[in-house]
Amino acid sequence: MTTHQLRKPYRGAVAVAAAMLLVAACGSDDVPETDIPAPPPETESPSQDATPATTTEPSIEGTTVTLISHDSFNLSDGTLAEFEARTGVIVELLEVGDTGTLVAEAILTKDAPLGDVLFGIDNTFLQRGLDAGIFLRYESPALAGVPEDFQLDGRHRVTPVDYGDVCVNYWKDAVPWEPVTLEELTFPEFADQLVVQHPETSSPGLAFLLATIAAFGDGWELYWEDLRNNGVTVTAGWEDAYYGEFVAGGGDRSMVVSYASSPPAEVIYADPPTDAAPTGVITESCYRQIEFAGILSGTDNEAGAQALIDFMLSETWQNDVPLNMFVYPVIESATLPPEFVEHTAVPDNPLMLDPAEIEANRDAWTERWVEIVLR
Repeated sequence: MTTHQLRKPYRGAVAVAAAMLLVAACGSDDVPETDIPAPPPETESPSQDATPATTTEPSIEGTTVTLISHDSFNLSDGTLAEFEARTGVIVELLEVGDTGTLVAEAILTKDAPLGDVLFGIDNTFLQRGLDAGIFLRYESPALAGVPEDFQLDGRHRVTPVDYGDVCVNYWKDAVPWEPVTLEELTFPEFADQLVVQHPETSSPGLAFLLATIAAFGDGWELYWEDLRNNGVTVTAGWEDAYYGEFVAGGGDRSMVVSYASSPPAEVIYADPPTDAAPTGVITESCYRQIEFAGILSGTDNEAGAQALIDFMLSETWQNDVPLNMFVYPVIESATLPPEFVEHTAVPDNPLMLDPAEIEANRDAWTERWVEIVLR
């Protein structure tokens, strides 16, 4: 998931997975039977100095956990510092491109992983990572505070951390009326007004393609033919669309594929300041992206990695992500910033597809999209 890059000052945010067989080798210490009785065990008088034997988990204090993520990862300076203060574990961050690149790199290096925890795989790439067997199973106790709708992997190889909705945004003062449906984007009144991203090079571009497939089923191809005939334009990535073709960046397109969190970002970074978002969201167009973290198979600090996963579901982490990555927290006890409460439209029924269906059809869908839209 490529999180909303408006977090940076304006211009400056299941097919069954490969099964993991846990084989426990059970040794036998049985003593052969004999007719000779065994001697009674020797006993010693208790010593006042004797200390009961105890077993303790090895300390993780002073260890290091390498967190690999996409290049849109961002947190406040004090958040990871608090984790380090709580646990004594140092976190080293390694950013590896966008979500697709991140997952591909983790799969290529699965036998010698680049880190201990991967953060940033979303439900559009989830099945690919599960099928490759790159994650260890870990069920965090903190999942008790996360709604089940976000827990897409029942085997707990990944843990939901945040979510966002990819939606069509519109500039309120530049549209003939404020649209509410996907169908309206094909109306002649909105001709030459929509800019989208290429689904093979852009996370929101892929999410919007999936939204149309989820919404129209077998009719998605006809819908895209209508969009093409109505003058839709395509860019390689989100920034080129939002800051290039869209009105927000000086372009002449009044509608763009972006995020449900774009309106509060417009308010937060407005110059001069404003109390009203200039953009709106077509909530019926929204496709939900859930972002996960997982412990990489091959980690040499599994206990430290588990502690970091737990911390990702703490209020400290969860309350920090909205204004840094412009996504939503998954725990029910999190507190949203006022800008998100006042200016964000959260869809009641966001569009989604099963991760296994996405993985099975992604290439065919994107190839067909190219034939329709870019021919």
